[in-house]
Formats: sequence, C-alpha cells, structure tokens
Amino acid sequence: MESFNPADTPLINSSYYTCITIPPKINSNGLFSQLYVEHHKQVVSQSTWLDYSAPRFQLLIFLMFTVTQATHFVLKRLGLPHFVSQVVAGLLLSPAISILPEAIGGYLFHEKSIALLETFGTFGLAFFMFLSGVKVDIKMAMRVGRQAIYIGVLSILVPLLFSFAAVMILYKEPKERYLTAYIASLFCMSSFPVINCVLNDLKIPNTELGRLGFSSAVIADLGGNLVIVCRIVSRIASAHADEMYYELGYLVLYVLAVVFVYRPLLKLIVRFTPEGGQVNMVFVYASLLPFLFCMDIPFLFRDFSLFLVYGLGLAVPPGPPLGSALVDTFEGMVSGFFLPLFITTCSMRIDEIQLRFFDPEMQKIASIAVATLLVKFTACLLPLLHKRIPKKDAMAIAAISCSKGIVEISSIAISSDLKILSQDHFSLVMLIITLTAGIVPNIVRKLHDPSRKFVGYQRRKITDCKTNSELQIIACIHVPNNVNSVINFLGVSHPTRENPIALSVLHLVKLNAAQASPIFLSHQNGTKNVNGYGYSENVILSFKKFEGINWGAVSVNVFTAISPPDFMDDDICTLALDKLSHFIILPFHRTWYIDGSLESEDPVIRNLNRRVLEKAPCSVGILIDHGNIKRPMVRADSSINSSSKIAVLFMGGSDDREALALSIRMAKDTRVGLTVVHFIAESDDGVVDWEAILDSETLREVKNGNDYISYDRHMVSNGPETVNIVHEIVNDHSLIIVGRNFDKEIPQTCGLKEWSEFPELGIMGDLLASKDLGGKCSVMVVQQQQ
Repeated sequence: MESFNPADTPLINSSYYTCITIPPKINSNGLFSQLYVEHHKQVVSQSTWLDYSAPRFQLLIFLMFTVTQATHFVLKRLGLPHFVSQVVAGLLLSPAISILPEAIGGYLFHEKSIALLETFGTFGLAFFMFLSGVKVDIKMAMRVGRQAIYIGVLSILVPLLFSFAAVMILYKEPKERYLTAYIASLFCMSSFPVINCVLNDLKIPNTELGRLGFSSAVIADLGGNLVIVCRIVSRIASAHADEMYYELGYLVLYVLAVVFVYRPLLKLIVRFTPEGGQVNMVFVYASLLPFLFCMDIPFLFRDFSLFLVYGLGLAVPPGPPLGSALVDTFEGMVSGFFLPLFITTCSMRIDEIQLRFFDPEMQKIASIAVATLLVKFTACLLPLLHKRIPKKDAMAIAAISCSKGIVEISSIAISSDLKILSQDHFSLVMLIITLTAGIVPNIVRKLHDPSRKFVGYQRRKITDCKTNSELQIIACIHVPNNVNSVINFLGVSHPTRENPIALSVLHLVKLNAAQASPIFLSHQNGTKNVNGYGYSENVILSFKKFEGINWGAVSVNVFTAISPPDFMDDDICTLALDKLSHFIILPFHRTWYIDGSLESEDPVIRNLNRRVLEKAPCSVGILIDHGNIKRPMVRADSSINSSSKIAVLFMGGSDDREALALSIRMAKDTRVGLTVVHFIAESDDGVVDWEAILDSETLREVKNGNDYISYDRHMVSNGPETVNIVHEIVNDHSLIIVGRNFDKEIPQTCGLKEWSEFPELGIMGDLLASKDLGGKCSVMVVQQQQ
C-alpha cells in the first residue's frame, strides 16, 4: 500500500488518519534472501528482515535468554539464585543501562515489542500462580503443628501492625499513607510459591527446617491472601465506593462457582480414573477452561485476577492423577520459558538507574520497608527461640520467612500498570526485593548445613553393639520386590529374644510433581494414607506379619517418606539419627529374574545409595538379591527348624570387621551355619600394624569356633586366584557378607579394580553383584560408620 503524508490531507471535523500496512509484516523471507538481494544489487523492497514482527520477536527472546544465562554464569558463583540473574539481565537490557548499541536497542525494544513480551510474561505468571495453587494441599495445611501456625500468623500480623503504626505516625496525608502502607504490606507477606522455590534451590525441602518452613509458609500465605483481598477492597472503596459492591458480588459468585461446580467436577474426574492410572488428557485440558476464562474477563476482576487463578489452583485435587498431570504437562513450559520472560520484562521497565536516595520521601519508604522486614524476622525468631530450637536453625527459618521473589515482583508490576506506583517507587521496591532475594539464600547457607547433624559424635556401629542387646536397623523400601528381599535377609539372620532386632522400615516414595512439600509419616498411630491414596499398606502388612511370626524377637515401626529423590538421603539419615540406629539396609539399584536376566535398573536409587554411604551416621549395608525374590531364601512363616548357610569374605580392614560382627551376631542362633573365608596375601611381609592387630583380635572368636562357625584360610597372590575361590563358595551359601573396602588396594584383589562396574560396592562387592558368578545367593556389602 502506498504511503502518504497525513499533513497533506485537510482535517475535517477533527478526524485523524492512520497509515497501516496491509498485509501486516509478520514473517520475512529470511536473512539469507536479504543478503542475496543486497549482493545482486536488486531492489525488491525497502524493508529489512527486522521490520517483520516474527524474526524481531525471536531475536528479542534469544537476547533475553542469552544475557540471562551469561549473567547467571557469573552470579551463581556468589550464591545468587536464578531469579536475581533474570532481574539483572532485564536491567542490562533496559533503557537505564542498555548494553546494546542505541540504534539496535531502540529498534528492537520499542513499545510494541515490549508489550508483546509482557503479554507472554503475564500469561506465564498467571499459569505459575495456578500451578502453585495446584501444589498446595489444603488438608495437609490444616494438619500442621501449633509451631507452624504460630510462626505463620505472627510473621504476618506483627509486621503488618508495625508498618501501619509507622505509616500513621510518619504521614499525615491520606494519599501518602495509602501508598506507603501498600509498599510496606508487600514486605509483610510470606508467599508460599516463593518460599517453595527458595527451599528447593537450597536443597533442604525435606529437612526438619524445610518442613517447618513449608508448613508456616502455607499458613502465612493463606493469611496473606486475606490481607491482599482487604487491601484491594479498601482501595476500590476509597476511589469508587459504588464499584466495590459490584466487584465483591462478582467475587462471591466466582467463589461459589469454584467450590460448588468446578471442584466437584474435578473430583468426579478423579473418581472415574482407575487407581494408579493416568487421567485422560481431554480432562486435563478441560480443567484449564476456567483458568482461561479468568484470563479473559479482567473487566470483572481487574484487581483480583492473580488471586482468582491462585484460588482456582487450590480447588484442583492435589496429587495424582489430575493435579500431577497438570503440573507434569505445563510446569516445564511455564517455569522454563514464560516466567523468565515476565521477570526480565519487569526489570526492563526501569528507565533510570539513578534512585533519589537523598529524597526524604524515598528515604522514609525505604526505611519503613527495611524495618518491616526486620520486625518480620524478629517475630519469627522469638517463638522459635522460646521453643528451644538451636539459634542458627531458628535464624535460618526466620530468614526464609522474609524471602521475596516472583509474587512480589508481580504485585509491583500490576501496581505500576494501575498507576499506583511511580517509576521511582517501582525502582526502589524492585531494588529491595532483588537484594532480599539474593541475601536470604546466602544467610541460610551460612546458618544451616543439613549434613552437619549427621556427623557421628557417638559411634553407631555393629562392632560396638553389646552382646544380646537390641540391634537398631533401618530398612529402606522403594518397590514391592524390596519387601521380600529385606524379609528374606532378616529371616536368614534368625532373630531371637536373646538377640532382638528393632526394625524401622522406611518406605521411600517419590514426591509427585503436584505436591509442593515433602511429607514424613509415622504409621505407629495407624496413619496409612495421604490425600486418600494408600502408599504403604502392603509394606505395613508384610512387616507386621513378619513381626507377629517373630514375636518378641522383632519389633517393627513403619514410616513413609514422600520427597524428591535427590533429597531422600536426608530422610534416611535423619531417621537413623533419631532412632540411634546401628545399621541401614539399602536395596541395590538392580533387580534380576530368577533365570538370571536383568529385570530393572534404577540410576536414581544408585545415586541415592552413594549419598547415604557418604554421610550416614551409622554403618550401612547394600543388599543385592540375585532373583531370590522369586524363590525366597527363607519365608517369613517358615518352620522354626529351618537353617541358613552364610559366608563372610574377610580380607582385613574396618568394613570387613563390621561385616564379620554382623555375621557373628547372626550365628548366635544355632540354625545359622557361618563360614568365615579369610584371604591372606602370599606377599605378606609380616609387618604388624594397628589394623592387623584389630583384625587378629576380631578373628580370635572365629578361630576358636563352635559347631556352627567354620574358619577357612586361603593364601592368594592376586585377584584371579581370589575369584576362583569365590566361584566355589557362592553356590553353597544362601547369603554372602563382604566389607565394602572402597578404593582400597590390596594384593588379594590385585587386577580386579579395572573390571569394576559399580565402584561404590568396592571390588569384592562389585564382583559378587555380577551375574557372571552364576550363583543365586544374596549379597550384603557392609560399610562401617565413617
């Protein structure tokens, strides 16, 4: 369409003329076609490829994510979260700094481009709030302890009263009072989505500190939402009293529709989904229709839009099948693409980097905001200290409650759009939020080291366990097959009233994507399910049956830990610490069929076992079951006269002594036949050190022997000779126990390390885990407390 000059056209009745391009420039012919035209000096069009909206939008996204990743590459070394990097990246691209040349920056970041990015970002924010609501379990929130309730309520109420009092004292004008009170209220809130992100970034969601932080955040978030509603209503009433009644009426109708129509329909979908099955994707997308409806009616809920989508997420039944399907389907797209766009475009709104720090008004606002954060910190800290929680942990929880992030950024962005905040106020609040988001994680890292509590101040190992005393064992269960394996192992050990076992069974369940907070359950009081889904019924029944058959010799307590796989080691070690356990049984990450073929392999379990081996507060054993789950070694209800044959491969060292102590304890029962196979290096020069003295002392009882313990001594010169002897042993025993001896070079295993497939088992453990041996025996690889 030909261009024309509107100035040449006479204005009639104050009419205005607008020049538009038809068709609109969306998709260009590409950069290479433009270069081809320039090379051949052809004149086809005066437009360049950047005049088209699609390539310009793609370049904008590329620049934003590139700058964000480059910024985070630097800032993560200072312990700063990704949120801070996204804010800084937006600032670098904003008019305040603009690292791009002025011609390019002005061409790319003009008003229409930023508006398009903000549209994507706002949609992503709304989706993020909806998914955050899906992750919150209202029923679990109502079951939190008094401590979490006190912290959640005080963290909102005390700073809120303080900020309002400060505003009333320092300001006289109603407009100034409202503005400052509005800003101060942002720093009174504790947002569950923000605290959830902070705890996951710090990798402490399933620690005691993390669980308390989660629980108090849920309570504080519910209270904070009520404060937000009251704040919005008061603002509407002060400006347009008549509109308040209409908006409140619409809000009440919306809540009734969600509670009595939307949620029952979703429950109906869950009810008709087979237990353990996946919900039909048609229903997943259908459940999003009200969310899209909320986004399309801002004229009814101008100020409540984010609050409404968050409430809509709360109405979705959490966990599987529907809540988890929603989170699994959309969270990666939202958190990986849309949300970073929103955060970056928010900080790109800053036009000037200079803040009016010496302006008395700005100083007052900054002082009230910082003072409110300090009061909030103190309000959380004092109740924790009163409950005798260690000072460092109490300060860490109080710091977490002061976390700020995406929710606060969205609040000031909306306030800026509604002309509540000026550019100066927006920049100031953005600065305080960013500083808080960067400082809090570093403070928590300095105050709280989750691995510190697992350091063994008291030795907890089998060799130190007194004869005929109760042996405290933690048995970890991942899948049903592990139940038979552990019961078989305990059945081989033949616990008696004289050698009792206190067994704590920990059922480890992967935290569902639709569940935000980890859960730890004790089934001693009959708690069997969460959200209506049974997690551990079969585990409880199997071990209670084993306890009944071995009445008086075995006592069983069952626990369920629902947490991310990366943090399950904290659950295991914390339970071992609380129970003062001597021994942890971990299932091997591989399982086999009875014919020797591989059934399954889980690298997540392998990594978990490695982490437990590194920081366990007691001795650890990895149980390898070669198909015995299909043909049990010893049934839980077997005859009392059944017998077991156990072999211990002894080469010396602390791990082998621990393995021998475990086997000797088993051999206290006359139904157990124990063979100790001692491998001695032919190149032994006879030098006696402290380890050799301890080995000799440990073997003294074995060498004296009895009818059920035999001692075999083998002189070997290298690893292959040891392998030949082991080949002769495996088929004659139902269980072989061996020390881990990780990364230990000895002549008896010389030449075997190069063939090791699983170094975490040690050389002999790796050898026995291989199906090349052809045996059906189970293997226990033991590591003494480090």
